[in-house]
Amino acid sequence: MTRFRPALLALAVLGLLGAALTPTAGQAATTAIGGSFVDNFDGFDTGRWHKADGWSNGSMFNVGWRADHVWFNGGVMGLNLDTASCPGGCSGKPYASGEYRTNDLFSYGRFETRLKAVKASGTVTSFFTYTGSSDNQPWDEIDVEILGKNTTQLQTNYFTNGVGGHETIINLGFDASAGYHDYAIEWWNQGTINWFVDGRLVHQENGSRGALPTHPMRMMLNLWPGIGVDGWLGPFNYTGQLTATYDSARYTKY
Repeated sequence: MTRFRPALLALAVLGLLGAALTPTAGQAATTAIGGSFVDNFDGFDTGRWHKADGWSNGSMFNVGWRADHVWFNGGVMGLNLDTASCPGGCSGKPYASGEYRTNDLFSYGRFETRLKAVKASGTVTSFFTYTGSSDNQPWDEIDVEILGKNTTQLQTNYFTNGVGGHETIINLGFDASAGYHDYAIEWWNQGTINWFVDGRLVHQENGSRGALPTHPMRMMLNLWPGIGVDGWLGPFNYTGQLTATYDSARYTKY
């Protein structure tokens, strides 16, 4: 398996995610600001990450998060999407999946991961940064999303104090479900966000379409099927377990 190269959500409906990413009451928010790290996903590092468990992210997310749907094997972290124990054990949803979150929040810097996406209409394989009410902060977010209906494209977006609507579609020139590729978000306090694919700059936001995020955020990775958003994601038809895999993650503090 190729390891991390040192070089190296968007939402169609606004207002649905702000409270949706809030953990259950038993999971206290962490407010520590983290430093640079590299994780090659050789195992579950509980000092750096936690697995979402026992809640759902709101109405358009037709899935409940289960910790046992995040796994590690051979230097890869996987997220399974299936019907195991659903709906009773899936927060009342018909599907279960995995979401992996950093314990700490991170300020300006470069966020990177190496992933292989799911190809299936109605699904999203994601890599993003997020903070919100669960961290006692406004909703800020920066997104890398691969829609399973067309895995030759990448969708970027960002939210500042809950305001999104900055979606951009990038043609990748490859099938993101066919192999691992490097995806990076470079968030600068000079007032830009840059998105990279395999070390190549593919998009930049400079605030001309709306103020950029300013609050420290978590790095997050998840896989989910949508409901009620077929115009965005396409219809989801479950035919068996789906798995997104991530080879590594890195944060470089600026």
